[in-house]
Amino acid sequence: MSRIAEDLADKLALDTIKAAEELGDDRLIEQIAQAVGASSPTTEELFRTAVRVRIAEARARKILAERLAKARTAPPAT
Repeated sequence: MSRIAEDLADKLALDTIKAAEELGDDRLIEQIAQAVGASSPTTEELFRTAVRVRIAEARARKILAERLAKARTAPPAT
């Protein structure tokens, strides 16, 4: 059961992050978390964790891509 809840919370987190970006509404994530939490506090925590992990990963990937792009366009050291 735990794996099912984790998978569902992760999918909901992914969809909510995408929707929040598309709508330009940062509050959407909190609204969805509260709606989920009204029925299942456990699923709410799984959702919030998935959101944090996905947002952190996206930020880290952006930094990594920027660093690689900078290194690839820099003139070679002599």
